[in-house]
Amino acid sequence: PQPKALTRKPLLLNKVEGSQEVVNMAAIVPKEDGVISVSEDRTVRVWLKRDSGQYWPSIYHAMPSPCSCMSFNPETRRLSIGLDNGTISEFILSEDYNKMTLVKSYQAHQSRVIMILFVLEMEWVLSTGQDKHFTWHCSESGQRLGGYRTSAGACGLQFDVETRHVFVGDHSGQVTILKLEQESCSLVTTFKGHTGGVTALCWDPIQRVLFSGSSDHSIIMWDIGGRKGTAIELQGHNDKVQSLSYAHHTRQLISCGADGGIVVWNMDVERQETPEWLDSDSCQKCDQPFFWNFKQMWDSKKIGLRQHHCRKCGKAVCGKCSSKRSSIPLMGFEFEVRVCDSCHESITDEERAPTATFHDSKHNIVHVHFDATRGWLLTSGTDKVIKLWDMTPVVS
Repeated sequence: PQPKALTRKPLLLNKVEGSQEVVNMAAIVPKEDGVISVSEDRTVRVWLKRDSGQYWPSIYHAMPSPCSCMSFNPETRRLSIGLDNGTISEFILSEDYNKMTLVKSYQAHQSRVIMILFVLEMEWVLSTGQDKHFTWHCSESGQRLGGYRTSAGACGLQFDVETRHVFVGDHSGQVTILKLEQESCSLVTTFKGHTGGVTALCWDPIQRVLFSGSSDHSIIMWDIGGRKGTAIELQGHNDKVQSLSYAHHTRQLISCGADGGIVVWNMDVERQETPEWLDSDSCQKCDQPFFWNFKQMWDSKKIGLRQHHCRKCGKAVCGKCSSKRSSIPLMGFEFEVRVCDSCHESITDEERAPTATFHDSKHNIVHVHFDATRGWLLTSGTDKVIKLWDMTPVVS
């Protein structure tokens, strides 16, 4: 069941079409009416809006291998491109965005580069690859400074400039926190809360909160700075979460998924942790035995029942004692979920009020980029199309 559609909707501003294969990543050019995209068709393109209102390539550059990811720094106009062959190539774009000049390339990985981050303050290029390695290079010298082997290929990569902590989320569902020095790194901690692989990470350096999206369709908000160890779950997608972005000024999280959904979460509310699921051999409401509890089944001459869990209190219950469904937005359940009958009676209409808005992008999204200054959202999809959205009706 989908939540009710709300009236505030993103406005589709434009479609950018012309790529021959999937656009793996794209970014809005700040202060310009332009988009930079990298595609599986090996092309890097800079699209500028013409007088006709359409976007046409001012730069069309073919790379030696499919382009898997990119990182663009507007201040220096430095474009770092990750390739399927493990190479990272750095270019400088001209002021008019009509020319790109190769600065350097380095063999960062043994196989496909998955994510890149350019950190201007450190002059570092951070990257993850399918070779299960996180590496960082000096962008001035091109030299490799260090690396760390992850438990699986990593799709999530974020960096905190203040503490020099890097967050790496991998396909095993684990998030690793490393402390980077100039030429060494140390493991701080690892944590795991997803049942599927981590597909995206997003870091809020102000609230010191990390968001992780997963192939298990969920998002977890990890309280890193508060040191409380709280982990808040957000359930709002029907397929894997592909990309996350955060609007700092309004404290709203934007998540996009393979289901085509764009979900805008209000993170300026007091959310609650989901309870741990309790273990029991019989229903904690009516004491009926579950089907593996042979002794109680024999003693009471009753057939064992299937075990369920109430999402609000975490108690182990049978189907009869949890026949109701309810949304619990403050726990992250925007869709209706199983709750026991007593919890269902205790949830008020105010508590059922949605804390997120849901929108259909009408394409399978692989990546998003949010321009907070204009309130524009860029989505690139498996349909080879880039869409530009005005999010100001929603994110304001």
